[in-house]
Amino acid sequence: MRSVGKAVSICAAVALFAGCAAVPSIPPQKPAEPAPLPEPVIEAEPVEPPVRVEPVAPPPEPVTEAPMAPVPLPPPAIPPAPVERIGSLIPAAWESLPGWRVDEMQGVWSAFLLSCKALQARPEWQRPCWAATELQNHDPRSLRQFFETHLRPYAVRNDDGSDTGMVTGYYEPLLRGSRLRAGEFQYPLYGVPEDLLVVELGDLFPQLQGQRVRGRMEGRRVVPYFTREEIEAGRAAVHGRELLWVDDPVELFFLHIQGSGRVQLNNGETVRVGYADHNGHPYRSIGRLLIERGELTLDKASMQGIKAWGRENPEKLPQLLAENPAYVFFRKLPDSKGGPIGALGVPVTPGRSIAVDPRAVPLGAPVYLSTTWPLSTTPLNRLMLAQDTGSAIKGAVRADFFWGFGDEAARQAGRMRQNGRMWVLLPKDAPLPAR
Repeated sequence: MRSVGKAVSICAAVALFAGCAAVPSIPPQKPAEPAPLPEPVIEAEPVEPPVRVEPVAPPPEPVTEAPMAPVPLPPPAIPPAPVERIGSLIPAAWESLPGWRVDEMQGVWSAFLLSCKALQARPEWQRPCWAATELQNHDPRSLRQFFETHLRPYAVRNDDGSDTGMVTGYYEPLLRGSRLRAGEFQYPLYGVPEDLLVVELGDLFPQLQGQRVRGRMEGRRVVPYFTREEIEAGRAAVHGRELLWVDDPVELFFLHIQGSGRVQLNNGETVRVGYADHNGHPYRSIGRLLIERGELTLDKASMQGIKAWGRENPEKLPQLLAENPAYVFFRKLPDSKGGPIGALGVPVTPGRSIAVDPRAVPLGAPVYLSTTWPLSTTPLNRLMLAQDTGSAIKGAVRADFFWGFGDEAARQAGRMRQNGRMWVLLPKDAPLPAR
């Protein structure tokens, strides 16, 4: 929703959130991650999606991915890129991409076609996307040749010139729930409240295109929206906005972080839910807090370790969760065989989609990722699609790897915090995004 409402002093409204001089862009999906101090992958990242020390067996070989049929969706509008960009893109040779010649590319083609549903509206992508629909042979060699013919690789660099960054993981969780509040189902998933304002600053000041602030009206003033603690205490106008009720506050908290998931109802039905909006407050990592307070050691501060702590300390849990003021509002999603809908507006593909910082990496573009499997030094090099974003995904060389749905996806995502490098593939006649 977009609304400014009544006679609002815009400069005063902006100053409440960030000051008139420099207003930060509020991200699309998943709560924000603080920068320093290592922490769990899910905590460091979304909806946000850590440093693992515990020894593990060598990671399994990647599961062969069956190509996913593109879901018929109307091409979504791609949000305008923020004016101020970060990092840089440096022309590179295909030979500089580690493992480029051995990537089997299973599943990547259907993910690319999904990106084209959104990208085909852009002139520079029309020729590659049209050619993709005409391609008959989908074997690895033919797909590699297609990308080499129509696209060009650019190495992603951070602002300081370095080429390495952090790669975390996220997944689609499964919760237990009910349509009605009853028995063990006491924790609500809320839809977007009516009084949440989203002020699009670019509508008023062109130099702030792509930046926005969130708040609510208090008389004639725009003030910050309620925090997590205030929302859960009943101060926000969320009564009647309950979509579903679930049985576990910890699982619900991590659903807020992931940004989307499935809820299995007590009648056997499964409902898909996804990010709709958020309250505009910054994300604060509870994993980091538990480490600072000596409640968890660094090697136990994974998603799994935090969940275990919450179940062992139910009396401390509400106050701990309240330490994170960020809050996500949800919407029901149509059922589909694909993954949840990402920021690009198309379903994300397990093992082939990543969330990126769109200030550095164009949303929808193919990205070649060179990293390692969770908690290991085994190379993980493959072509991905930048189809999602997250408020914890900040930085040029920064990616959040979508592992899919289920227990194995949760295990991999919860333990992933690896170093990685990235190359963006852009059409040969496309101008580089201006900084």
